[in-house]
Parts: sequence; C-alpha cells; structure tokens
Amino acid sequence: MPKKSPLFPGPMTARGAVLAVLLSNEDQTGAEPMRGRITLAAIVRALKRKYHWPIETSSFPSNAADGRATWATVYSLPPEVIANALANGGRDWLASRRNSAS
Repeated sequence: MPKKSPLFPGPMTARGAVLAVLLSNEDQTGAEPMRGRITLAAIVRALKRKYHWPIETSSFPSNAADGRATWATVYSLPPEVIANALANGGRDWLASRRNSAS
C-alpha cells in the first residue's frame, strides 16, 4: 500500500494548533487536556492516523511537581517532513492560521 501524503487539518482547530507547533520545528511537550475534553496524546494520534503525519514520540522518566515519578513525552516531526510540508502548502496553511486569528 502506498504511503499517504499528510493532510492539513482545519487551521483554527486544536489539531491545527498542535500541527502549527510541530511545523515550527519545536518539540511539543505534554499539556493539560484542551477544553477539558481532549488530550494532546489524542490529538497527536488523530494527526498520525487520520491526517497521516509521521509524528515521532519520545518518552522518558520525569518527576511531577509534587515529586511523584511520572513519564514525559515529546512529539516532533522529522526535519525533512517539515521542509516538504512547508514547500507543499504548509506556508499558506500557517498564514491562514495567522489571518484567521486576527
């Protein structure tokens, strides 16, 4: 089965917000659930499965603010995926996010 090309979600959605951070080539780390209903992990899963983004996940041991042991997760896109996405409509998609927020 041929590999599917990544798709861009709606620019002003939670998925769009997470993808915008990933395309900025910065790591997206764990966050509180968005609007109390959806977690960052669920958004990343949707970007991987529904939108075909090859998001890399890296987890490592960490400590919570209260001293408990926990795991931290970092999400990122490979540099070549970012470059290809920006060259194939990503810059316009990011601009549409900025224009919609204004």
